[in-house]
Amino acid sequence: MAEAKWALLSVYHKEGIVEFAKELVALGWQILASGGTARALLEGGVAVRDVASLVGGGPILGHRVVTLSREVHAGLLAQDTPEDRAELEKLNVPYIDLVCVDLYPLEEEIRREGSTRESVIEKTDIGGPTMLRSAAKGGRIVISIPKDREMVLWLLKKGEMDEGFRKVLAAKAEYVIAKYCLASARYHSEGRCDGLLGTETKTCAYGENGWQKPASLFTNSTADADPLAVSKYQLLYGSEPSYNLYCFLHRMDQTIGHIAAAFEVNRRKMPMIAIGAKHGNPCGAAVGNDPNVVIGKMLMGDSLALFGGQVMTNFTVTEQLAGAILTHAMPADKRRILDTIIAPSFDEGVAEMFKRRVDKCRVFANPALWQLGKATLDTTPMFRPLRGGEFLRQPNYTFVLDLEASYLKRSKPLTPEQEEDLLLAWAVGSTSNSNTVTLVKNKQLIGNGVGQMDRWAVAELSVQKARRAEHDIAGAVGYSDSFFPFDDGPKALIDAGVRAILSSSGSINDQAVTDLCKERDVPLVMGPDGEIRGFCWH
Repeated sequence: MAEAKWALLSVYHKEGIVEFAKELVALGWQILASGGTARALLEGGVAVRDVASLVGGGPILGHRVVTLSREVHAGLLAQDTPEDRAELEKLNVPYIDLVCVDLYPLEEEIRREGSTRESVIEKTDIGGPTMLRSAAKGGRIVISIPKDREMVLWLLKKGEMDEGFRKVLAAKAEYVIAKYCLASARYHSEGRCDGLLGTETKTCAYGENGWQKPASLFTNSTADADPLAVSKYQLLYGSEPSYNLYCFLHRMDQTIGHIAAAFEVNRRKMPMIAIGAKHGNPCGAAVGNDPNVVIGKMLMGDSLALFGGQVMTNFTVTEQLAGAILTHAMPADKRRILDTIIAPSFDEGVAEMFKRRVDKCRVFANPALWQLGKATLDTTPMFRPLRGGEFLRQPNYTFVLDLEASYLKRSKPLTPEQEEDLLLAWAVGSTSNSNTVTLVKNKQLIGNGVGQMDRWAVAELSVQKARRAEHDIAGAVGYSDSFFPFDDGPKALIDAGVRAILSSSGSINDQAVTDLCKERDVPLVMGPDGEIRGFCWH
């Protein structure tokens, strides 16, 4: 008769643990459990041996020290050899084949309003992580995530619990513990200790360039809880996303989210929004009440730059709108070449309308795009890798322009139309690569000069791009993501026809800029650089 196998169960959340234990018993396993888990199993009709019976003297310090004993860990770390088996038998300690542990909710306690250092310490698990690590090192079946219980039972019933799957479970356990310890380190260091952890969910053919292999998307529990994380966008049609596409999608989410937040804060309403981007920078954007008009304005913002780019909306793409995206202002026998279309949803059969040769156009849906606003802006800290494994950390881009803020100074009143154009210009410019000057007219992006080394050049570039796209600049508004160091930048904008400007202050030549705008009768809105500067993606 085969020797009985032992499972050690110790869980904080008891949901499903009785059913899991009963399935193990039905397969011939015997159950060890600690404290509360043992009580739950007994009440559920499961025969169980309290793990405290293994340890000399029983639990101590108010049951805080039970599983931290040599007997428990001997049962987990013993090798499956005659010598180790004999020693365990002499000690009356079972060889433990399976461990199922979930940890005290430390992260939840850290986030809980009103938590204290004492309450965090109380919710810091020591025995659980130690059992998981011993089980992983000992090559046992180790379950650290409740959803893995069903798969373990299925494999046990089939007799297919191989070494490869044990390694997968061990890796998950080590990851769970690493995440737990990192949360504790962040808390006790008050943020001076930090890091990144994730599990690979997608592999990419290569990174930014073909020779940068391998490349992957990693996700974590923070992303799991965020409906706008890039992993939550469902690929409806086309080839698998590339590394670059994940980057572009992330950037576009920031832009459309900031547009939505700006109108929510300043207008208490949510317009229909469409943006077109290339390399993460918007080259088309529009807001309004009619999706057909919004799509048309977005496409004609800079149609040349949009070639091979990405489109994102916060409204459903119908067959009619898909046709407009593909053919608006195109020659009769031509279709617009795009890389990606992203929307909350698509009417039936619409995704396939974007098919290109070799299926290069991808179509993504994410219903969370219907609910954009200030509350949906990404608040997770941003990390930037540096050479040698160092990294920078900063808060995310969560500032939202409020035109009624006391720190903003207006040289003269703006019309409501100018205000709304400035909101769109700010949202686009503050999520584009700095330095940026952005031009908007009639709720349409008409020129986005990005990534230049001096402010005059970026102002000139925004004008050049608007003219190349054959836009009439007269009456447009201009946004600069930081102050003008000289008056040459605003002069270039005003000479081109710009009739309202938003920028930060902080230059020794602020007065010259103010005097120029006053002389040319152009409203100037300024706020301290430390408050409203819109640098992004340096």
